Amino acid sequence: MTTANTAAAAAGGAPASSAADGGAAVPATAPALAAREALDLPYTHVDDVFVDGAWVSARGTGRNPVTDPATGQVWGSVPDGTVEDVDAAVAAARRAFDAGPWPKLAPSERAAYLLRIADEVEKRAGALSLTNTRENGSPVSESSGAAANAAGIFRYFATLAEYLEREDVRPFPRGGGESVVRRDPVGVCGLIAPWNFPINLMVIKLAPALLAGCTVVMKPASPTPLSFRLIVDAVAAAGVPAGVVNLVTGSGRLGDTLVKHPGVDKVAFTGSTPVGRKIAAACGELLRPVTLELGGKSSAVVLEDADLDEMSKVLVRSCMRNTGQTCYISTRILAPASRYDQVVDMVTATIAAGVQGDPLDPGTVFGPAATESQYRTVLDYLDSATSEGARATTGGRAARLGGGLEGGFFVQPTVFADVRPEMRISREEVFGPVISVLKYADVDAAVALANNTEFGLGGIVFGRDQDAGLAVADRMDTGSVGINFFASNHSAPFGGRHDSGLGTEYGIEGLNAYLSYKSIHRR
Repeated sequence: MTTANTAAAAAGGAPASSAADGGAAVPATAPALAAREALDLPYTHVDDVFVDGAWVSARGTGRNPVTDPATGQVWGSVPDGTVEDVDAAVAAARRAFDAGPWPKLAPSERAAYLLRIADEVEKRAGALSLTNTRENGSPVSESSGAAANAAGIFRYFATLAEYLEREDVRPFPRGGGESVVRRDPVGVCGLIAPWNFPINLMVIKLAPALLAGCTVVMKPASPTPLSFRLIVDAVAAAGVPAGVVNLVTGSGRLGDTLVKHPGVDKVAFTGSTPVGRKIAAACGELLRPVTLELGGKSSAVVLEDADLDEMSKVLVRSCMRNTGQTCYISTRILAPASRYDQVVDMVTATIAAGVQGDPLDPGTVFGPAATESQYRTVLDYLDSATSEGARATTGGRAARLGGGLEGGFFVQPTVFADVRPEMRISREEVFGPVISVLKYADVDAAVALANNTEFGLGGIVFGRDQDAGLAVADRMDTGSVGINFFASNHSAPFGGRHDSGLGTEYGIEGLNAYLSYKSIHRR
């Protein structure tokens, strides 16, 4: 690791004007700032990228600042990568795939590496959590689980080695021969992750790619480039051969360079639907396989017999997780007309009770928007909802916090009632702490409303009758549905329909995305 000159690295990083109050300077002695200065993080201002098994100086001189969204202050920076950086990383991955030992190892041997990586990741849990929180404002109550979840992903995929090693021989239906089906690694993979869960949404690509025998070049989102360096450190400490894993940093244009690079064989991306469309178009032109996990506008269908007390216990995680910055959460709550007021009251009380504050405080439930741009986007949606006739039952505006958080990008956790299906707040992905409550007349109307969206990623059904809940879940046109809760299962496929993406992650299906098949026919 290299550390830049403090004055040079902090250029442009003076105390920010307040995003909440229109310009009040952040007090230099505020408690929140003092707490941040006391943190001993392994990475802040760095000059290098990870290529061919080592941290090496980036080719260019450009810098990307890293801003703490809770304070609005720059606290880190990374290289703004160049085409030459991508060329070097892809070349290293290409050599490692074409001439290195990695693809030739038995899957069980690669699985052993994954298990060692998992152990190394857990050793870095504290630094991972704090770095993640400083990058994107995820409360430590959320980010503290990132290392364990990432380690769990590596360990799960290690269990699939036997699946890859199992001989697959298929007789001709009419006899006279058989086919041996081989599962080969697809090659060099370009992996691009978003800023909301920068660790696990990269690991869910990295782990199956490595088990399959692929080599990779990874690019984290520009707001969150530091936390994933700790995962790369874990990979290196586990002894993964040089060139198998490479990391570059930079803006969106660097991702475009990686997607279109002639040395890349497959792309996996998690992010917004508009960017996903551009990546899909580029990969289609290149006939390059691609996995896309994109946006969502999911619905929670509250049935007549739903237990609202039990629903309140899982509401934040299911419908406003990570301050609403989660792709699959059900930000539209569909309530039966007969219980509409009860549902609105419960949702309002639950969200209003969540503590908003410094994400480094373990008691904080809701942090800031991850970036100033996202903060302004969410405020625009609040204005739109109000102008279209929605009623804010709690929240509804920018939050004004003190104690050194005056420059942070905080939006009040908000619940809107009297929301109609045609409103923007009901149709578009907000990606902020905003829930809409809509009314339905009967179950058929609820299903139609849940499916009346361009997306299809998540969803929930709340009700005491499990069979009735399952029947509604079966009718929802979406990739995943929970009954009375929502969670991802490492062993079950996760993916979207329609504008929510292409392909799946997790499970054997997620591993298959990194394989190429060959049939050898013999008598």
